[in-house]
Amino acid sequence: MKHLPDLKLRPLLLALSATFLSACASLPTPPAEVPAPVLAEPTPVAPPPAPAVVAPVAIEPAAKPDTTLLQDSLNPDRKIDLNAPIAHADLWERVRKGFAMPELDNEGVRRAEAWYSARPDYVDRMTERGSRYMFHILEELEKRGMPSELALLPFVESAFVTDAKSRAKAVGMWQFMPATGRDFALKQNIFRDDRRDVLASTRAALDYLGRLYKQFGDWHLALAAYNWGQGNVAKAIARNEKAGLPTDYDSIKMPDETRYYIPKLQAVKNIVLDPTRFSLSLPPVANHPYFLSVNIDRDIDVDLAARLAGMEIDDFKLFNPQMNKPVILANATAQLLLPYDNAGRFVTNLASHRGQMASWTAWVVPKTMKPADAAKQVGMTEALLRDINKIPPKMLVKGGSTLLVPRTAKRDQDVSEHLADNASINLAPDVPPLKRVTHKTGKGESVTTVAARYKVSTAQVAQWNKVSNKASFKPGQVVVLFLNPAQAAAPQRVASNAKPAQKPAARSPVKPAPARVASAKPAGQPQIR
Repeated sequence: MKHLPDLKLRPLLLALSATFLSACASLPTPPAEVPAPVLAEPTPVAPPPAPAVVAPVAIEPAAKPDTTLLQDSLNPDRKIDLNAPIAHADLWERVRKGFAMPELDNEGVRRAEAWYSARPDYVDRMTERGSRYMFHILEELEKRGMPSELALLPFVESAFVTDAKSRAKAVGMWQFMPATGRDFALKQNIFRDDRRDVLASTRAALDYLGRLYKQFGDWHLALAAYNWGQGNVAKAIARNEKAGLPTDYDSIKMPDETRYYIPKLQAVKNIVLDPTRFSLSLPPVANHPYFLSVNIDRDIDVDLAARLAGMEIDDFKLFNPQMNKPVILANATAQLLLPYDNAGRFVTNLASHRGQMASWTAWVVPKTMKPADAAKQVGMTEALLRDINKIPPKMLVKGGSTLLVPRTAKRDQDVSEHLADNASINLAPDVPPLKRVTHKTGKGESVTTVAARYKVSTAQVAQWNKVSNKASFKPGQVVVLFLNPAQAAAPQRVASNAKPAQKPAARSPVKPAPARVASAKPAGQPQIR
């Protein structure tokens, strides 16, 4: 079993807001009854000191602890004793004892059971990931009085992949669509996407499921609404009511995906109840939090935070997948999630860190600019500016947009709360300005021929000159167009509709008439203004 850092660090760790999720470790056989862990009275402590900014120092690993008291962020007035026997119980038993939904038994359940049974490696990976979060989710469900089957829903939604993204743009462990996420206060901007945040998305998902159950009074209908949308389920119920038909889950008409959604959850429930029946196994999960939340009060680079915690970048991001940029903003993400031994190491190393905390900050673009000009102004390459801010080719950055840029002596402040919550980037096509062009028409020209000549639409030519799409022009008539430089410089030759003149009959030689003075501007040539 892992331990917390030594007693010298205890005041720092007790100040941490601890969170939750259970460990995948080899544990003894669970007892028949699995209550919540034994609690102890908390000890008031001072917050950790703010880090000074001087030269960097080497990071030393934290010593082994002599305490196993873990403060619980879900209830700040208690601490969990990791030495208590109950903390060693298998959390799956606690999950099983909370099952309260009606059983479903149909062909869809059999099909889902067969699918999972045929993929033991997939089930192993899925349950191992889920074991990190089950304690926290179960605590939240019990606090709300909701059935523990809901703790298994991320198995169906995302296989507990915290940064999962569907084709329909649903994101995170609980698969929130953008609009639904915003309805439940999940921030989505250039700096973060709270749909990927373990704590925020779990809170939002259980709030949403609770609302749906209150609306429909049935967990199967509530789950159908979570998958299909509450408006769609309400309409399906109303249609059945109008037709005098039953309005339960089995009776209303719904898409095949939603019809199969609840059977998949029932299949997972059946596997949890008796994995050996399906030739599967579940990893034992301890009945205590898997990791802590660590408060931060300064912006910090992701790679520095991972190094201070003694973790690889990819492992660090598994616990903190909500960040969109290489910097963590204190005003956007005030806490980091870390396995509890890494949390202790982070606090120790952060207190002794000397040097810059964040190498990035936010810059609000003062006016619409080309990315190359913006990059020059903030002292970075155009390629890096485009890459870190996800700016596509041939786009301008509109004034008022927020870009992530390097910190300098003039730009060394942490990102404000307003920008952390509301930052956005707005782009516009980088096209050359249009020029007003006049065209003097020749014989037989029309809206169609002028449009073809300058590679614009007939509707545009008609609109610019306030005529119909099928209008013809008189010879010498001036037509107005608005073109980009390439269109104006190289008009296409278009064959005239006029018939060629007949060759004159032979006549006696006569004295030729005096030559006329040529026009200063032949018909058909544009005049650019």
